[in-house]
This record gives sequence, structure tokens and C-alpha cells, in this order.
Amino acid sequence: MSQDTSNQAEGAEDQQDPDAGHEGQPITLTLGNQELVLRQRYELLSIINDIGIFVFFTVGSIAFYWHELFNVGVTLFVIGSVQLGIRPLIRLTRRIRLRSLTRGTPNEVARDF
Repeated sequence: MSQDTSNQAEGAEDQQDPDAGHEGQPITLTLGNQELVLRQRYELLSIINDIGIFVFFTVGSIAFYWHELFNVGVTLFVIGSVQLGIRPLIRLTRRIRLRSLTRGTPNEVARDF
């Protein structure tokens, strides 16, 4: 009876997590004798985007200390602002793709990438 209960719990867990097994095949890059395996592409894109936001806003803020770098600072702020708009687009793309792969799944786990 406990084995039956554990199988039911696993089945319920799969239904609760819409990401289970639906992130696509991992991307493997070979660099010399090392392999870089990229999983969960949308989360990875979001992390890279967030790092870009950090870099552009930080360097842009520092550029405001010098008058001759004012235009560089403004340009970096504009790029950072565009990246802030890209973040919800990544999440929306992931949700739309996820919906098409998991039709009929009653619950979604909200993950803010």
C-alpha cells in the first residue's frame, strides 16, 4: 500500500510541476576536453539578461561621474531599460511554449525567471 501511495504522490508531483521534462533537450558545447551542458534555456536566457542589466546600469551610473561620458551613461541606461522589457518577454515565451506542451495540466508553478 505504501508503494501505491508513493506512485500516486509521484504522479501528483508531475501534474503540479509543468516544467517536469518539458525544457527540451540540453544544449552541449564542447570546449577542448570540457563540455558545457545548458539546461532550462529560458531560465538561462533570463539569467544572462539580468547580468546584462546589472552591467549596463552599473557602468552607466559610473559614467555619470564624468561629464565627457554623459552620453555613454545615457546610452547604457537605454540599453538596460530595453533589457528590463526583454525579461517579461522571456517569461511570456516560456509560458506560451509550456502551455502548448502541457495541455490539460490544471496547475502551474509560478517561477519568476
